Amino acid sequence: AMRYSIFAGGKRIRPVLMMASYAIFSKNEEKILPFAAAIEMIHTYSLIHDDLPAMDNDDLRRGKPTNHKIFGEAKALLAGDALLTLAFETAANRSEIASGLTVRAIGELAKAAGYSGMVGGQFVDVDMEGKEKEIPILEYIHTHKTGELIRVAVFLGALLGNANNEKLKIINEYGKWLGITFQVVDDILDVVGDEKKMGKTLGKDAMQDKATYPAIYGLKKAQDMAKEYTDTALKLLAQLDENTEILENISKYLLSRVE
Repeated sequence: AMRYSIFAGGKRIRPVLMMASYAIFSKNEEKILPFAAAIEMIHTYSLIHDDLPAMDNDDLRRGKPTNHKIFGEAKALLAGDALLTLAFETAANRSEIASGLTVRAIGELAKAAGYSGMVGGQFVDVDMEGKEKEIPILEYIHTHKTGELIRVAVFLGALLGNANNEKLKIINEYGKWLGITFQVVDDILDVVGDEKKMGKTLGKDAMQDKATYPAIYGLKKAQDMAKEYTDTALKLLAQLDENTEILENISKYLLSRVE
């Protein structure tokens, strides 16, 4: 059940971002493969649980039946739990990074994935179903539910690559804006995307009365916001002396999906 979801495909955007960020400041990005694998395990566990009937009740993920459709709800729950714990086992036991930096990185990853990060955003998302949506709530949900794993992927790459504090702040801020943009784009594609290309059921945000950018701002304004946020992220990268071409291209590609 674990292997079914972790190897079902997907963009692998979080590990790619981590490795691209690391490569800006250090060579041999293979050194952070344990952390790259860990963040993908955490992301995949969250998808397995998101798809369960008690959450989003989805039948399709990455173009295949969701985990619980194949293995049943109990095993899907356990597969998600096991991927989450295996993530930290992998980062701790396979890291070739200095022990102090490894411990800090694991702490940052756990915080981003937990109650003050991704899970906190998921909780508020569920809690707000059927309630009046306000902009601060929308922003909280999306900066945490989706944005935190994006942000921490970029941040950890720079941290493990030994970027100095000033550059860490810039990269971290870039990650925040990229994470917000990622969710705005995802919200837009849930309205206008191609279900075959997306590999998941579309239109569910509206059916479940979710707080989304198109629902609150309208489709055109959401598209304008994605452009504005991308510009902000690119301006942050421009403050770095190093070659940031890969991160720039990822930001531009993300925006191109809804232009």
